[in-house]
Amino acid sequence: MQTSDALDLESGVFKSTDPKKIARSLKRSAEKSKRKKGTPFQSAMSMLNFYINRAGKQLTAKEKQPLEKAKPELRKLFGREE
Repeated sequence: MQTSDALDLESGVFKSTDPKKIARSLKRSAEKSKRKKGTPFQSAMSMLNFYINRAGKQLTAKEKQPLEKAKPELRKLFGREE
């Protein structure tokens, strides 16, 4: 863990039902981290996708929905809207 390039996330960030709150938290963590390899946007989106893909098997559709909706919110926060 000490040599990992993973972000230090706020506790319970992925348990939130508010996509905007999830996106803001990931953005804060990505911008604050000194251990990331890519850009803050890449790091935040990567962590979100990693969680969705790994926990996705055990998440209900209702639990997964805010996580999927956090993706476009994250793009907006970083000024990368489609």
